[in-house]
Amino acid sequence: MIKKLLSILLIVISQLTFAGSNTHDNFILKDMSGIKHQLSNYKGKWVLVNYWATWCAPCLEEVPDLVNLYDHRKKRDLMILGVVFDYQSTKDVTDYVDDMLMSYPIVLGDDDVVAQIGSSEVLPTTFIYNPKGELVKIKRGLVTKQYLEKIIGHDSSS
Repeated sequence: MIKKLLSILLIVISQLTFAGSNTHDNFILKDMSGIKHQLSNYKGKWVLVNYWATWCAPCLEEVPDLVNLYDHRKKRDLMILGVVFDYQSTKDVTDYVDDMLMSYPIVLGDDDVVAQIGSSEVLPTTFIYNPKGELVKIKRGLVTKQYLEKIIGHDSSS
């Protein structure tokens, strides 16, 4: 009887702990189109939050791979949110996004974003959340399609 009660108690405590940590990680970011993106709305999908800047050469280099992954997997198992920092104007960001054919949502980075996601001393930096909404990896520096597919799984249709 005591063993059964302890088992139930452990289950309840683990669920409360998970719910508490999930609340902390349940960010809400508003993109340049005014659409709010909440981590909990993407349960069942991998979520990549990619910090970048228009002047950043490695950021420029990784964009085609991010666009390719997003375009092929967005309807099934992936959401990418690009967060731009250290920009001159929103027009500069819009021009850059258009020139690079960035199809995923773009968020203007600010202190609120950093408070919710985390800071970055290096650009680019990518925060990778699994389909349960748990942060599983922070990758500082360039990411490639191959690198990301090792973490999120290969998609044979891309």
